[in-house]
Amino acid sequence: MEPHRAATSPDTVIPNVLSIAGSDPSGGAGIQADVKSISANGGYALAVVTALTAQNTMGVTGVHTPPVEFLRRQLDTVSDDILLDAVKIGMLGSEEVADCVAGWLDGVRPAAVVLDPVMVATSGARLLHDDAVRAVLRLAARASLVTPNIPELAVLIGVEPAGSWQEALRQGRELAGRVGTAVLVKGGHLPGPRCPDALILPGEGAGRPGDALVFDGRRVGTDNTHGTGCSLSSAIATRYAVTGDWSAAVREAKAWLEAALGASASLRVGHGAGPVHHFHALPDPRHRQPFTDLAWRDTAGLRREILQVPFVVGLTDGSLPAADFARYLREDALYLREYAGVLARTASLAPTEAEQLFWLRCAASCLETEAELHRSWLGTEPGPRGADLPGPVTRAYCDHLVATTARGSYAELVAAVLPCFWLYAAVGDYVRDQVRQDGGAAEAAHPYGAWIATYADPVFVEATAEAKLIADRAHRAASPGERDAMLLAFRWSATYERDFFDAHRGPSADAAPTEHADLREGVVLP
Repeated sequence: MEPHRAATSPDTVIPNVLSIAGSDPSGGAGIQADVKSISANGGYALAVVTALTAQNTMGVTGVHTPPVEFLRRQLDTVSDDILLDAVKIGMLGSEEVADCVAGWLDGVRPAAVVLDPVMVATSGARLLHDDAVRAVLRLAARASLVTPNIPELAVLIGVEPAGSWQEALRQGRELAGRVGTAVLVKGGHLPGPRCPDALILPGEGAGRPGDALVFDGRRVGTDNTHGTGCSLSSAIATRYAVTGDWSAAVREAKAWLEAALGASASLRVGHGAGPVHHFHALPDPRHRQPFTDLAWRDTAGLRREILQVPFVVGLTDGSLPAADFARYLREDALYLREYAGVLARTASLAPTEAEQLFWLRCAASCLETEAELHRSWLGTEPGPRGADLPGPVTRAYCDHLVATTARGSYAELVAAVLPCFWLYAAVGDYVRDQVRQDGGAAEAAHPYGAWIATYADPVFVEATAEAKLIADRAHRAASPGERDAMLLAFRWSATYERDFFDAHRGPSADAAPTEHADLREGVVLP
C-alpha cells in the first residue's frame, strides 16, 4: 500500500516528521523533546520508540530496550501508511537496533534523514560499545545530515575531543569525508562567549567535504540544557522539510533553540539540568485575549471617572463656562503638536508600510486639527499670559508619551497612543448620545453642538478602528514582557486622558491637578 498524504493545497501541507529515538519520561529529551520540537517548528510529529528509559533532570537510572522485531514492526507500520517528509534518528543503544533502522531506511528511503548520534552522556561516559559505534557509522552513511556534539564527533572518528573550534572543524571535515554525508559541527561544548555551529556539506566526490558554512550564536547563560541535541536535530529535520534548504534549516533551527534556551527560566522542571522551552514562541495563555479586550476591561473604572468629571458633565449639559472650554482647546492644541511628533516616531518603528503610512497620516491630521482649532475656535487674538505653555497635566501626558518612544518598543508605543483615539471617541459617543436624547432642537441650540459633532467624523471613527486593530496585531507579535508593558502604557495614557479632561474645570484648574497629573515618567513607571 502506498503511503498516504491527505489531498490539500501545497501551501497548507504540514510535513510529516518521524522521530526514531528513546523516551524520556521527564519530557526534556528523547522522543518527548523531538515531538515538541517538531511541532514547534511547523511539522506533524510521529514517533517510534527504540528504548524506554527511567530518567529525570538528574540523570538516567535505567534503560529497557524492546525486541528489535517490534521496533521494525513500528517502523513498517508507520511508513506503510504515512508519507514521511523527514526522519530524525536519536538514541539507538545497540548494534542490532542501529542495523534494524539502517535496513528500514534502505527500503523506505526518506527524503531527508538527520542522525543525532547519542553516544556520550553529559558526564562524559561512553554509552555505546565499539561494535555499536561502527553500526552508527554505517547508519551515518545513509543519513542526509549527522549532528554530533564535540565528544560524539571524537568517538565517531576515534580521537580525543577537540579543544578548539578549528580542531572541531577539522574533525567534522574528516567525518564528512569518511561517511560522505553532511555534518553539523556544534560548538556548545567548547569554552567562550560565542556558540558557533558549522554545516559541512559533502563535496563532489567521496572523501572530499566542502567548505564549512558557519552560523554564529551567543552562549545563553542557563543550566537548562537537557535535551538540546535532541531538540536541535529534530528542529533541523523539520525546517528542512519545510524549506528544502539545509543552510536555512540550520539557521532557523539554531535561532529557535537559542530563544528556547533563553526562555527556559520560565519553566520549573526538576532539580537538575532542566529542559528548554520548546513552545516559547506561542502566546502566553494569559495573553491570548485581544489586547483591546484586556485594556478596555482594565480601564473600566477610569472611563467611569472620565464621564463624571465636571468638564465632561458641563460639556454634555451645555453649562460648561466658555473660559473653561477655551482653556481646554488651548491645551488640546499644545498637546496635539507634541502628539503628532510621537505618532511620527510610531510610524518609524512600524513593521509594515501600511502601518507606517497610517501613523504618518494620523500625525499630519493632528497638525491640521491644531491649525483648525486656532482658526475656528481660538481665533487670532493672543491668549492670556503663558497660554503658549502647556499646563502640568498636558506636560505630564506628553512626557509619558515621549519617554515611551525612547524605549523603542513599537508595541508599547502603540498602546500608549491608543487612548487618545479610543477614549476620546468613547467620550464623544457618550456626550453626543446624551445631547441627542434631549431632541434635535436642543442639539441645534447646544452651545458646543458644533464641537460635539466633530466626534462623529467618519475619518476619525475609521482611524480609531484601525488603531485598535494595529494594537491587537502588535500584542500578538510581542513578547510576554512587551505585552505587560503595553497594558501598563495604555493604563497610564488612560489616566492622563482622565486628568486632561479634569484639569479644565474652573479658574483654579491649572493650579489643582488631580492626584496623577504631576507624575512624571521614570518616577511612576518601571
